[in-house]
Amino acid sequence: MEFSKSFNIQALVKTIKEELLSDNNDPYSFIAPSAYDTAWLAMVPDMSEPCQPMFKNCLDWVLSNQNVEGFWGEYDGHGMPTIECLPATIACMIALKRWNAGETIIDKGMAFIEANAEKLIGEIYDSNCPRWFAIVFPAMVEMAQINGLEIIFPDRIKRVVMSMFYKREQILEREELVDRYHYPPLLSYLEALPALYNFDQEDALKHLHADGSLFQSPSATASAFMATGNKDCLNYLQTLAQKCTHGGSPQTYPMDEELLKLCMVNQLQRLGLAEHFNQEIEELLQQVYRNYMNQESWPKGTNSMATQLYKDSLAFCLLRTHGFRVSPCMMVLNYASSDKHCVFLLLHSFSFSFFAGMFCWFLLEEEVQDQIESNHEYFSGAILNVYRATDLMFPGDHELEEARSFSRKLLEKTISMGNKDQHPVPFPSFHSVIKHELRFPWMARLDHLEHRMWMEEKNSSEEKENVKHWNIAMMWTNIQRFDACRLSCLHNDKLKQLAVKNYEFRRTTYKSELEELTRWSKSWGLSDMGFGREKTAYCYFAVAASTSLPQDSEIRMMVAKSAIVITVADDFYDVEGSLE
Repeated sequence: MEFSKSFNIQALVKTIKEELLSDNNDPYSFIAPSAYDTAWLAMVPDMSEPCQPMFKNCLDWVLSNQNVEGFWGEYDGHGMPTIECLPATIACMIALKRWNAGETIIDKGMAFIEANAEKLIGEIYDSNCPRWFAIVFPAMVEMAQINGLEIIFPDRIKRVVMSMFYKREQILEREELVDRYHYPPLLSYLEALPALYNFDQEDALKHLHADGSLFQSPSATASAFMATGNKDCLNYLQTLAQKCTHGGSPQTYPMDEELLKLCMVNQLQRLGLAEHFNQEIEELLQQVYRNYMNQESWPKGTNSMATQLYKDSLAFCLLRTHGFRVSPCMMVLNYASSDKHCVFLLLHSFSFSFFAGMFCWFLLEEEVQDQIESNHEYFSGAILNVYRATDLMFPGDHELEEARSFSRKLLEKTISMGNKDQHPVPFPSFHSVIKHELRFPWMARLDHLEHRMWMEEKNSSEEKENVKHWNIAMMWTNIQRFDACRLSCLHNDKLKQLAVKNYEFRRTTYKSELEELTRWSKSWGLSDMGFGREKTAYCYFAVAASTSLPQDSEIRMMVAKSAIVITVADDFYDVEGSLE
């Protein structure tokens, strides 16, 4: 039986290595498309034939990727549509309406919104409506009306909807297109800014990235191109369409491919699967370490601040966990000693490549810390990763002490504010993850139970017992809290199967060894001596909790037996011993 389980596990490992970890795989095939951004690319008219879409494959993706319930977008960890689905669904319907396509599909989408709008936004009030939603959702409703799609909301939530429009007005009046107090800036939502909102198009184009994008946002860049005809924007969109041949656009492009790989390694570790991929993980981390030590090889300023902070802290955590000598302040010592003004300018331009040797760069400048604190909900995923990285603190790592204090303060603030989110994160269990990290010290956790936490469905006791399902929310929160990516490979069916089978194999090993140890204890009469403590299970638990499974079985049994004998001997001398 155990041989059969082991064989099945090895077969899955081989398949996953070929499908997910091969160097020949396209990293973008792992990224779950964003329905919202894909819809915006589908709206772009062809320059030579304005009555036709420029990116027909994006329109085809919209036509073929409506969920059975009638919406476009993501499910939460419990298989329910998220609030993000509302603007995504409306955007997809607008794209179809613009090209007179998919009338039946549009009707199905309208039916979904009418049936689910109250449930999805009924609990959103003016005080806690997410900033991104207050900007995007009203814009999609207005745009739908302009395109002949009248969205009717139930009377019970009309007040809530109106409060969102009012909050958008407040945001537009209060914020500049790009300022240091709000992140991400208004300009990154260019497609959602109302027609009456006055801004200088030329001034907006000054913020184009070198690749022709606005903040690596496909939707904002598509809107910028339709408004200005800018050739750099066009080149960006065409490059994106060529890269994502399946038609679906990612939420952010281009992606940091090294970050995708780091996320995969992190996921394998959290699911307890790293032992099956030691060689692949070692090779990847060796390359990351080489880049880490050589700032010229570290990606140059392509990430947002939140994404870069997430990546740097994750890289530091993984490298130090695997025994690499890394310091949270290595590179800043090299640069600060020679040109402090250069460091200041680099921070403000978000060109973080010079800080490849550390992740505590945000501590160097109060203005950066202020921006993170002002937008702590948006940065919460990156900050959580910073907090995790500080678990690996050595004596003298004073920067890590400061980073831990700073990150803990913001995470506690995030929890205290309830479920208000600054970014479309479809998983409500994120706050539970934060509470778990803050409550249980890293050194006090048991790996086997941590792995299960990332697999089990928390709301079903039957599923908890059988471990047949897992909470994808738990898996995704570590990369979903910032504008990085959605990795479809993280809920790859084979990866799910491997995680569950591996967990069950470990549990079977525990059970088998404990039963053998119990029989041994009884056969030698150690549990029937009439005095002393029965510590068979206790001793085994203490030993098994600190060793790797399924390796080292003989060592576990030998140490556990020794502990049992020592316990019996200790009790014997306590009961029968004397000073003589």
